[in-house]
Amino acid sequence: MAETDIESLIRSLVIPLLKQPQALSITQKDDRRYHRYIIDVAPNDVGRLIGRQGHVAAALRTIVEGTQSRRANSKRVRLLINDHRH
Repeated sequence: MAETDIESLIRSLVIPLLKQPQALSITQKDDRRYHRYIIDVAPNDVGRLIGRQGHVAAALRTIVEGTQSRRANSKRVRLLINDHRH
């Protein structure tokens, strides 16, 4: 499966934050309203990706979700982080 532009953007933003970049996987799941991109990283890197008080995760979401099309019939983009810590 070819990597989408959004997956490529996520990968370029996330890899510099990780100590184990080889463990990064991005899964796309679509439903009627959303394109969901789920980031899965090594358990030791989850905290780095979320950041203190969620600031890094919020910044990533702002960038990725800001790339979505503003057309009325287009699906919205959502970025989720799979948290293995809990």
